[in-house]
Amino acid sequence: MPAETKSIWDHVQPISIDALTKTSGYLLSYLVCLFLASRFLPSIEAKSPKKTYQLTGLLIYLLLTVLIPIGYYTKKLSLLFIVENYVSFFIVINIFAILFSFYLFKRSAAVRAAPNANRPIDYWHGREKDPMLFGVDLKVFFYQPSLLGLALVNLALAEAQITYHGGLTPGMICYQLFWYFYLLTHYIREDFMLWTFDIIEDHFGFMLVWGDMIYVPFLYSIAGWFVADNYREPLSIPWVIGTLLLHFIGHYIFRESNWQKFDVRKYGPQVTIWGKKAQLLEGKLLISGFWGIGRHLNYTGEILLYLSIALCSGTLSFVPYILPFSLLILLSQRASRDDQRCRKKYGDKTWNRYCSIAKFRMIPFIY
Repeated sequence: MPAETKSIWDHVQPISIDALTKTSGYLLSYLVCLFLASRFLPSIEAKSPKKTYQLTGLLIYLLLTVLIPIGYYTKKLSLLFIVENYVSFFIVINIFAILFSFYLFKRSAAVRAAPNANRPIDYWHGREKDPMLFGVDLKVFFYQPSLLGLALVNLALAEAQITYHGGLTPGMICYQLFWYFYLLTHYIREDFMLWTFDIIEDHFGFMLVWGDMIYVPFLYSIAGWFVADNYREPLSIPWVIGTLLLHFIGHYIFRESNWQKFDVRKYGPQVTIWGKKAQLLEGKLLISGFWGIGRHLNYTGEILLYLSIALCSGTLSFVPYILPFSLLILLSQRASRDDQRCRKKYGDKTWNRYCSIAKFRMIPFIY
Protein backbone atom coordinates (compact mmCIF):
# COMPACT_ATOMS: atom_id res chain seq x y z
CA MET A 1 0.00 0.00 0.00
CA PRO A 2 1.47 3.39 -0.91
CA ALA A 3 2.40 5.61 2.01
CA GLU A 4 0.11 8.33 0.70
CA THR A 5 -3.54 7.66 1.52
CA LYS A 6 -5.20 10.87 0.48
CA SER A 7 -8.59 10.91 -1.16
CA ILE A 8 -8.62 10.50 -4.94
CA TRP A 9 -10.14 13.97 -5.09
CA ASP A 10 -6.95 15.42 -3.55
CA HIS A 11 -5.10 14.46 -6.74
CA VAL A 12 -7.32 16.63 -8.94
CA GLN A 13 -5.23 19.50 -10.25
CA PRO A 14 -6.27 23.14 -9.75
CA ILE A 15 -7.69 25.10 -12.65
CA SER A 16 -5.09 26.86 -14.78
CA ILE A 17 -4.75 28.17 -18.32
CA ASP A 18 -2.41 25.29 -19.12
CA ALA A 19 -4.87 22.70 -17.76
CA LEU A 20 -7.80 24.24 -19.64
CA THR A 21 -5.76 24.30 -22.85
CA LYS A 22 -4.73 20.65 -22.50
CA THR A 23 -8.23 19.47 -21.69
CA SER A 24 -9.58 21.41 -24.67
CA GLY A 25 -7.16 19.52 -26.88
CA TYR A 26 -8.13 16.19 -25.33
CA LEU A 27 -11.82 16.94 -25.80
CA LEU A 28 -11.52 18.00 -29.44
CA SER A 29 -9.34 14.99 -30.29
CA TYR A 30 -11.85 12.68 -28.59
CA LEU A 31 -14.82 14.17 -30.45
CA VAL A 32 -13.06 14.17 -33.83
CA CYS A 33 -11.98 10.53 -33.46
CA LEU A 34 -15.49 9.44 -32.49
CA PHE A 35 -17.02 11.47 -35.31
CA LEU A 36 -14.69 9.90 -37.89
CA ALA A 37 -15.41 6.45 -36.46
CA SER A 38 -19.15 7.11 -36.70
CA ARG A 39 -18.76 8.31 -40.27
CA PHE A 40 -16.42 5.68 -41.71
CA LEU A 41 -16.55 2.48 -39.65
CA PRO A 42 -18.81 -0.32 -40.89
CA SER A 43 -22.31 0.37 -39.62
CA ILE A 44 -25.54 -1.45 -38.85
CA GLU A 45 -28.65 -0.15 -40.57
CA ALA A 46 -31.53 0.47 -38.19
CA LYS A 47 -34.92 2.04 -38.70
CA SER A 48 -36.94 4.26 -36.42
CA PRO A 49 -40.58 5.26 -36.98
CA LYS A 50 -39.38 8.22 -39.05
CA LYS A 51 -36.06 7.42 -40.77
CA THR A 52 -33.17 5.00 -41.25
CA TYR A 53 -29.91 5.36 -39.32
CA GLN A 54 -26.43 3.92 -39.64
CA LEU A 55 -25.26 2.80 -36.19
CA THR A 56 -21.63 2.21 -35.27
CA GLY A 57 -21.85 2.30 -31.47
CA LEU A 58 -21.48 -1.45 -30.88
CA LEU A 59 -18.40 -1.70 -33.08
CA ILE A 60 -16.78 1.32 -31.40
CA TYR A 61 -17.52 -0.12 -27.96
CA LEU A 62 -16.10 -3.53 -28.85
CA LEU A 63 -12.99 -1.95 -30.36
CA LEU A 64 -12.42 0.00 -27.13
CA THR A 65 -13.01 -3.20 -25.15
CA VAL A 66 -10.01 -4.68 -26.99
CA LEU A 67 -7.79 -1.62 -27.42
CA ILE A 68 -7.95 -0.23 -23.88
CA PRO A 69 -6.74 -3.45 -22.16
CA ILE A 70 -3.98 -3.73 -24.78
CA GLY A 71 -2.98 -0.15 -24.04
CA TYR A 72 -2.81 -0.85 -20.31
CA TYR A 73 -0.97 -4.13 -20.78
CA THR A 74 1.70 -2.56 -23.00
CA LYS A 75 1.89 0.51 -20.71
CA LYS A 76 1.06 2.75 -23.67
CA LEU A 77 -2.14 4.05 -22.11
CA SER A 78 -3.06 5.85 -18.92
CA LEU A 79 -6.38 7.54 -18.17
CA LEU A 80 -5.26 9.22 -14.95
CA PHE A 81 -5.26 12.57 -16.76
CA ILE A 82 -9.08 12.41 -16.67
CA VAL A 83 -9.10 12.31 -12.87
CA GLU A 84 -6.26 14.78 -12.51
CA ASN A 85 -7.97 17.31 -14.80
CA TYR A 86 -11.55 16.53 -13.77
CA VAL A 87 -12.56 20.09 -12.88
CA SER A 88 -10.89 21.49 -15.99
CA PHE A 89 -12.77 18.94 -18.11
CA PHE A 90 -16.02 19.97 -16.44
CA ILE A 91 -15.42 23.64 -17.30
CA VAL A 92 -14.22 23.00 -20.85
CA ILE A 93 -17.09 20.65 -21.70
CA ASN A 94 -19.64 23.12 -20.34
CA ILE A 95 -18.13 25.82 -22.57
CA PHE A 96 -18.20 23.43 -25.50
CA ALA A 97 -21.88 22.62 -24.86
CA ILE A 98 -22.75 26.34 -24.83
CA LEU A 99 -20.81 27.09 -28.02
CA PHE A 100 -21.87 24.00 -29.95
CA SER A 101 -25.50 24.65 -29.07
CA PHE A 102 -25.07 28.17 -30.43
CA TYR A 103 -23.71 26.66 -33.64
CA LEU A 104 -26.76 24.38 -33.83
CA PHE A 105 -29.01 27.39 -33.30
CA LYS A 106 -27.34 29.61 -35.89
CA ARG A 107 -26.29 27.23 -38.66
CA SER A 108 -27.99 27.85 -41.99
CA ALA A 109 -30.06 24.65 -41.98
CA ALA A 110 -31.46 25.57 -38.56
CA VAL A 111 -32.32 29.08 -39.69
CA ARG A 112 -34.14 27.68 -42.72
CA ALA A 113 -36.00 25.18 -40.53
CA ALA A 114 -37.18 27.82 -38.05
CA PRO A 115 -36.42 31.31 -39.39
CA ASN A 116 -38.29 33.10 -36.60
CA ALA A 117 -36.74 31.23 -33.69
CA ASN A 118 -34.82 33.77 -31.64
CA ARG A 119 -35.82 33.19 -28.05
CA PRO A 120 -33.74 31.54 -25.28
CA ILE A 121 -36.27 28.71 -25.20
CA ASP A 122 -35.49 27.95 -28.85
CA TYR A 123 -31.76 27.86 -28.04
CA TRP A 124 -32.58 25.50 -25.16
CA HIS A 125 -34.66 23.06 -27.21
CA GLY A 126 -32.97 23.62 -30.58
CA ARG A 127 -34.34 24.55 -34.00
CA GLU A 128 -33.83 21.25 -35.82
CA LYS A 129 -35.06 17.78 -34.93
CA ASP A 130 -32.43 15.86 -36.88
CA PRO A 131 -29.39 18.04 -37.64
CA MET A 132 -26.91 16.38 -39.99
CA LEU A 133 -23.20 17.08 -40.40
CA PHE A 134 -21.21 15.36 -43.18
CA GLY A 135 -23.73 12.54 -43.28
CA VAL A 136 -23.81 11.96 -39.51
CA ASP A 137 -26.98 12.49 -37.48
CA LEU A 138 -25.74 14.69 -34.64
CA LYS A 139 -28.47 13.83 -32.15
CA VAL A 140 -27.68 10.13 -32.41
CA PHE A 141 -23.93 10.74 -32.58
CA PHE A 142 -23.83 12.60 -29.27
CA TYR A 143 -24.78 9.41 -27.46
CA GLN A 144 -21.25 8.18 -28.21
CA PRO A 145 -19.14 10.82 -26.41
CA SER A 146 -21.74 10.72 -23.63
CA LEU A 147 -21.77 7.00 -22.85
CA LEU A 148 -18.18 6.28 -23.82
CA GLY A 149 -17.15 9.32 -21.78
CA LEU A 150 -18.84 7.73 -18.77
CA ALA A 151 -16.93 4.50 -19.45
CA LEU A 152 -13.60 6.35 -19.63
CA VAL A 153 -14.25 8.26 -16.39
CA ASN A 154 -15.06 4.98 -14.64
CA LEU A 155 -11.87 3.33 -15.93
CA ALA A 156 -9.84 6.37 -14.86
CA LEU A 157 -11.23 6.02 -11.32
CA ALA A 158 -10.23 2.33 -11.25
CA GLU A 159 -6.71 3.27 -12.38
CA ALA A 160 -6.62 5.99 -9.71
CA GLN A 161 -7.54 3.47 -7.01
CA ILE A 162 -4.71 1.19 -8.13
CA THR A 163 -2.22 4.06 -8.37
CA TYR A 164 -3.09 5.94 -5.16
CA HIS A 165 -4.50 3.20 -2.91
CA GLY A 166 -2.54 0.16 -4.04
CA GLY A 167 -5.07 -2.07 -5.78
CA LEU A 168 -8.66 -2.73 -6.76
CA THR A 169 -11.24 -3.36 -4.05
CA PRO A 170 -14.18 -5.78 -4.48
CA GLY A 171 -16.45 -2.75 -4.67
CA MET A 172 -14.50 -1.28 -7.58
CA ILE A 173 -14.46 -4.61 -9.42
CA CYS A 174 -18.26 -4.83 -9.09
CA TYR A 175 -18.63 -1.19 -10.10
CA GLN A 176 -16.61 -1.71 -13.28
CA LEU A 177 -18.47 -4.92 -14.18
CA PHE A 178 -21.85 -3.30 -13.66
CA TRP A 179 -21.13 -0.33 -15.88
CA TYR A 180 -19.43 -2.45 -18.54
CA PHE A 181 -22.43 -4.73 -18.93
CA TYR A 182 -24.84 -1.80 -18.69
CA LEU A 183 -23.16 -0.20 -21.72
CA LEU A 184 -22.76 -3.54 -23.52
CA THR A 185 -26.48 -4.28 -23.26
CA HIS A 186 -27.22 -0.75 -24.46
CA TYR A 187 -25.08 -1.20 -27.56
CA ILE A 188 -26.30 -4.73 -28.31
CA ARG A 189 -29.76 -3.24 -28.79
CA GLU A 190 -28.65 0.24 -29.83
CA ASP A 191 -31.65 0.55 -32.14
CA PHE A 192 -33.86 0.77 -29.02
CA MET A 193 -32.91 4.41 -28.52
CA LEU A 194 -34.13 5.26 -32.04
CA TRP A 195 -37.67 4.69 -30.79
CA THR A 196 -37.38 6.90 -27.72
CA PHE A 197 -39.03 10.29 -27.37
CA ASP A 198 -35.63 12.05 -27.43
CA ILE A 199 -34.85 10.80 -30.92
CA ILE A 200 -38.33 10.82 -32.43
CA GLU A 201 -39.77 14.08 -31.13
CA ASP A 202 -37.20 16.29 -29.40
CA HIS A 203 -35.30 18.99 -31.23
CA PHE A 204 -31.53 19.07 -30.71
CA GLY A 205 -30.36 22.04 -28.70
CA PHE A 206 -28.58 22.94 -25.48
CA MET A 207 -30.81 20.73 -23.32
CA LEU A 208 -29.76 17.50 -25.04
CA VAL A 209 -26.18 18.58 -25.77
CA TRP A 210 -25.60 19.44 -22.11
CA GLY A 211 -27.38 16.29 -20.99
CA ASP A 212 -25.17 14.15 -23.22
CA MET A 213 -21.88 15.86 -22.48
CA ILE A 214 -22.24 16.79 -18.80
CA TYR A 215 -25.19 15.13 -17.09
CA VAL A 216 -24.44 11.52 -18.06
CA PRO A 217 -20.64 11.25 -17.72
CA PHE A 218 -20.31 13.51 -14.66
CA LEU A 219 -23.45 12.73 -12.63
CA TYR A 220 -23.56 9.00 -13.28
CA SER A 221 -19.90 8.53 -12.31
CA ILE A 222 -20.22 10.28 -8.93
CA ALA A 223 -20.52 6.96 -7.10
CA GLY A 224 -17.20 5.89 -8.60
CA TRP A 225 -15.30 8.51 -6.61
CA PHE A 226 -16.60 7.05 -3.36
CA VAL A 227 -16.00 3.50 -4.54
CA ALA A 228 -12.40 4.47 -5.34
CA ASP A 229 -11.84 5.94 -1.87
CA ASN A 230 -13.47 3.08 0.05
CA TYR A 231 -10.26 1.06 0.36
CA ARG A 232 -9.98 0.98 4.17
CA GLU A 233 -13.16 -1.06 4.69
CA PRO A 234 -13.60 -3.43 1.71
CA LEU A 235 -17.08 -4.76 1.15
CA SER A 236 -17.89 -7.99 2.96
CA ILE A 237 -18.61 -11.18 1.01
CA PRO A 238 -22.35 -11.12 1.89
CA TRP A 239 -22.53 -7.46 0.80
CA VAL A 240 -20.83 -8.27 -2.52
CA ILE A 241 -23.08 -11.29 -3.17
CA GLY A 242 -26.21 -9.31 -2.32
CA THR A 243 -25.09 -6.41 -4.53
CA LEU A 244 -24.35 -8.75 -7.46
CA LEU A 245 -27.76 -10.42 -7.16
CA LEU A 246 -29.55 -7.09 -6.88
CA HIS A 247 -27.74 -5.73 -9.91
CA PHE A 248 -28.33 -8.61 -12.26
CA ILE A 249 -31.98 -8.96 -11.22
CA GLY A 250 -32.53 -5.22 -11.69
CA HIS A 251 -30.54 -5.13 -14.91
CA TYR A 252 -32.52 -8.02 -16.38
CA ILE A 253 -35.89 -6.51 -15.44
CA PHE A 254 -34.86 -3.08 -16.77
CA ARG A 255 -33.56 -4.24 -20.15
CA GLU A 256 -35.91 -7.15 -20.79
CA SER A 257 -39.10 -5.23 -19.96
CA ASN A 258 -38.08 -2.35 -22.23
CA TRP A 259 -37.06 -4.73 -25.01
CA GLN A 260 -40.32 -6.68 -24.77
CA LYS A 261 -42.41 -3.57 -25.42
CA PHE A 262 -39.93 -2.33 -28.03
CA ASP A 263 -40.07 -5.58 -30.01
CA VAL A 264 -43.87 -5.49 -30.10
CA ARG A 265 -43.86 -1.86 -31.25
CA LYS A 266 -41.25 -2.57 -33.91
CA TYR A 267 -42.25 -6.01 -35.22
CA GLY A 268 -45.87 -6.39 -34.13
CA PRO A 269 -47.59 -8.94 -31.87
CA GLN A 270 -46.13 -11.91 -33.74
CA VAL A 271 -42.96 -11.67 -31.61
CA THR A 272 -42.26 -14.27 -28.94
CA ILE A 273 -41.98 -13.30 -25.28
CA TRP A 274 -40.83 -15.92 -22.77
CA GLY A 275 -41.47 -18.69 -25.29
CA LYS A 276 -45.02 -17.62 -26.18
CA LYS A 277 -46.54 -15.37 -28.79
CA ALA A 278 -47.09 -11.88 -27.44
CA GLN A 279 -50.61 -11.08 -26.25
CA LEU A 280 -52.25 -7.67 -26.45
CA LEU A 281 -55.38 -6.70 -24.57
CA GLU A 282 -57.92 -5.48 -27.14
CA GLY A 283 -55.01 -5.26 -29.59
CA LYS A 284 -53.57 -2.29 -27.67
CA LEU A 285 -51.96 -3.11 -24.32
CA LEU A 286 -49.17 -5.67 -23.98
CA ILE A 287 -49.99 -8.27 -21.31
CA SER A 288 -47.12 -10.69 -21.97
CA GLY A 289 -43.85 -10.92 -20.06
CA PHE A 290 -43.23 -8.26 -17.47
CA TRP A 291 -46.12 -6.18 -18.81
CA GLY A 292 -48.57 -8.84 -17.68
CA ILE A 293 -47.18 -8.64 -14.13
CA GLY A 294 -46.76 -4.91 -13.50
CA ARG A 295 -47.44 -1.70 -15.34
CA HIS A 296 -44.03 -0.07 -14.86
CA LEU A 297 -41.57 -2.78 -13.83
CA ASN A 298 -39.04 -1.23 -16.20
CA TYR A 299 -38.84 1.64 -13.69
CA THR A 300 -38.36 -0.86 -10.87
CA GLY A 301 -35.47 -2.51 -12.68
CA GLU A 302 -33.84 0.84 -13.39
CA ILE A 303 -33.97 1.87 -9.72
CA LEU A 304 -32.53 -1.48 -8.58
CA LEU A 305 -29.75 -1.18 -11.15
CA TYR A 306 -28.62 2.24 -9.93
CA LEU A 307 -29.03 1.20 -6.29
CA SER A 308 -26.65 -1.71 -6.87
CA ILE A 309 -24.09 0.69 -8.35
CA ALA A 310 -24.37 2.91 -5.28
CA LEU A 311 -23.97 -0.14 -3.02
CA CYS A 312 -20.50 -0.66 -4.51
CA SER A 313 -19.38 2.29 -2.35
CA GLY A 314 -20.53 0.65 0.88
CA THR A 315 -21.47 3.07 3.63
CA LEU A 316 -18.70 5.60 3.01
CA SER A 317 -21.17 8.37 2.13
CA PHE A 318 -24.84 9.00 1.41
CA VAL A 319 -23.96 10.85 -1.82
CA PRO A 320 -23.88 7.78 -4.15
CA TYR A 321 -27.39 6.93 -2.97
CA ILE A 322 -28.85 10.26 -4.05
CA LEU A 323 -29.30 9.06 -7.66
CA PRO A 324 -31.26 5.85 -6.96
CA PHE A 325 -33.43 7.44 -4.29
CA SER A 326 -34.15 10.50 -6.43
CA LEU A 327 -35.11 8.12 -9.23
CA LEU A 328 -37.41 6.26 -6.83
CA ILE A 329 -39.27 9.50 -6.13
CA LEU A 330 -39.31 10.75 -9.72
CA LEU A 331 -40.22 7.44 -11.35
CA SER A 332 -42.92 6.71 -8.77
CA GLN A 333 -44.53 10.02 -9.66
CA ARG A 334 -44.08 9.34 -13.36
CA ALA A 335 -45.70 5.92 -12.98
CA SER A 336 -48.73 7.57 -11.39
CA ARG A 337 -48.90 10.18 -14.18
CA ASP A 338 -48.49 7.43 -16.81
CA ASP A 339 -51.44 5.58 -15.33
CA GLN A 340 -53.60 8.69 -15.47
CA ARG A 341 -52.58 9.39 -19.07
CA CYS A 342 -53.23 5.79 -20.13
CA ARG A 343 -56.63 5.75 -18.42
CA LYS A 344 -57.57 8.82 -20.42
CA LYS A 345 -56.12 7.37 -23.64
CA TYR A 346 -57.64 3.87 -23.46
CA GLY A 347 -60.77 4.59 -21.40
CA ASP A 348 -61.79 3.46 -17.93
CA LYS A 349 -63.14 0.07 -18.99
CA THR A 350 -60.06 -1.04 -20.95
CA TRP A 351 -57.63 0.37 -18.40
CA ASN A 352 -59.42 -1.30 -15.48
CA ARG A 353 -59.24 -4.63 -17.33
CA TYR A 354 -55.52 -4.11 -17.86
CA CYS A 355 -54.99 -3.20 -14.19
CA SER A 356 -56.78 -6.40 -13.16
CA ILE A 357 -54.09 -8.33 -15.09
CA ALA A 358 -51.01 -6.16 -14.38
CA LYS A 359 -51.97 -5.49 -10.77
CA PHE A 360 -48.94 -3.49 -9.65
CA ARG A 361 -47.36 -0.26 -10.76
CA MET A 362 -43.78 -0.81 -9.65
CA ILE A 363 -43.51 -3.00 -6.54
CA PRO A 364 -45.55 -6.23 -6.32
CA PHE A 365 -48.02 -6.25 -3.41
CA ILE A 366 -46.87 -2.77 -2.29
CA TYR A 367 -47.21 -0.18 -5.08
